[in-house]
Amino acid sequence: MFKKVLIANRGEIAVRVISACKDLGIRTVAVYSEADRESLHVRHADEALCIGPPRSKDSYLNVPAVISAAEITDVDAIHPGYGFLAENAGFADVCRESGIRFIGPEVETIRQMGDKAEARKQARAAGLPILPGSEEPLETAREALSLAKDIGFPVILKAAGGGGGRGMRIVREPSELPELFHQARHEAAVSFQSSDVYLEKYIEGPRHIEFQILGDNHGNVAALGERECSIQRRHQKLIEEAPSPRIDSKTRNRMCRRLEKAFERVGYSNAGTAEFLMDDESELYFIELNARIQVEHPITEAVTGIDLVKSQLLLAAGEPLSSIVSGKIEPRGHAIECRINAENPKTFVPSAGRITQMLLPGGPGIRVDTAAYSGWFVPPYYDSLVAKLIAHGRDRTEAISRMQRSLGMMLMEGIDTLIPFHERVMADPDFVLGNFDTHYLDRFAQRRADAGMSRVVK
Repeated sequence: MFKKVLIANRGEIAVRVISACKDLGIRTVAVYSEADRESLHVRHADEALCIGPPRSKDSYLNVPAVISAAEITDVDAIHPGYGFLAENAGFADVCRESGIRFIGPEVETIRQMGDKAEARKQARAAGLPILPGSEEPLETAREALSLAKDIGFPVILKAAGGGGGRGMRIVREPSELPELFHQARHEAAVSFQSSDVYLEKYIEGPRHIEFQILGDNHGNVAALGERECSIQRRHQKLIEEAPSPRIDSKTRNRMCRRLEKAFERVGYSNAGTAEFLMDDESELYFIELNARIQVEHPITEAVTGIDLVKSQLLLAAGEPLSSIVSGKIEPRGHAIECRINAENPKTFVPSAGRITQMLLPGGPGIRVDTAAYSGWFVPPYYDSLVAKLIAHGRDRTEAISRMQRSLGMMLMEGIDTLIPFHERVMADPDFVLGNFDTHYLDRFAQRRADAGMSRVVK
C-alpha cells in the first residue's frame, strides 16, 4: 500500500480522497492555489503546498508545479480526483515517467477513451450498442452534411476530446449544419485544444444513464449498477439517483455483464463510468466513458456499500478486485444526490462570497460531502459546487422524503445556493413519479413561469 498520496485537486473531492487515505493509514499532501489557502482540504491534509495563483491554468492545471510538489514531498502516488488533470493522458504519462503512481486507468486507456470518437469505435468492437454516427472525426462541413443526410436529422455534433456540453451543437435542418459545424470545432479547440468533432444521431428527450465500473490490474472488471443523471441544465448534472426508476433488474444485469466483458477486453483498470442515452423504447446507447471517479459516486456507494475512492487506492496498489467486490451486486434501497452549487436558485448565476453561517442536516440516511464551512470565502475562479447532499432510503419514496427533510434543515447564509431550487424539484409531481428526461428542467421552468403568469392575470 502507498505510504503517501498527493491529491491534485481541491474542494469536496480533495477532502473525500483525504478521508479515504486516512481510513487506509496513508499520509496525504494537499496542493492549493493562493485563492484556496484557507480551504478545508489544506487543513485536513498532513502536508500542504501552494502551487500557484488562483487561476486553474496557473495552479491546478500546472503539471510541472504539481509534479514538483509530489517530488518535494516524496509521495508514492497522485490522486487526481475529477476534473482538472483527472483525464489528462499527458499528466498520467509524466507521473509514470517520474516514478509516481497515477491513481486511475493506465495512460493508454485514458488516451484511448478520452477521444470520444475512438471510444465509440472501441465500444462498437466490444459489442456495446451505439448510436449511428461517424467512425472518425469529421474534417469538413460537407462531409458532416453527407453523413447527417444518411443518418437522418436531427443529429448532434460533439467535441471528440471533451464533454460538459462544450463543443456540442444540435442540428435539426441541413441548412444549419455548416455554421454549427464551424461553431462546434471552434469551441472544441478553445476548450480541449483539439478541434476534432464527430457526429451522431440525436435522440429527442432521452434519459441519461451511467454505469459504474471497477477494474483491477489483473484483467478483472465489475459493473456496479447504474445511476440516473437526466436532470441537467445545459448538459451539467444537478440531481442524480441510483438506481434509475426506468431500469429493471433484468436490464441492469444484462447491461452489467456486457460492460464487464467489454472492458475486460480493453484491459480497463481502476474506476470508470460508461455513459448511455436511453430512448423512449428503453433502449440504451453508449456515448462515452469517463476514465475517473465521478462527482455522483456517493449514491453508488450508498446502494452498494462499496467505498469507491478507497477502492481506487486499493486497485492502484495492485489489490485484486475480488478483495473489494464479492458476489452479485444488487442495489440496496435508493439514493439521491443534490448538487448544492453556489448559484442563484432562479437565474443560476454563480455566487462567490463569504459563507456567514452554515448548518448541515443529519439523521438517518443522510450524508453531506463538502469542503465549505462558516467563514469560508467561496472563490469565483472554480466550479460552483460547494456541497453534495445525499439521501438514502429503503425505496425511492423514502429517499425523496429524507432529501426534502434535509434540504429544509440545510443552511448556507452569505451566498446564494441551489437549495430552494432542489426543494421545488423534490416536490414536483413529475419528479416524484419519475416522469423526466434530459429536457425536464426546461419544462419545469416553463410550468413555473406559466403558473406565475396565471396568478398575475387573475
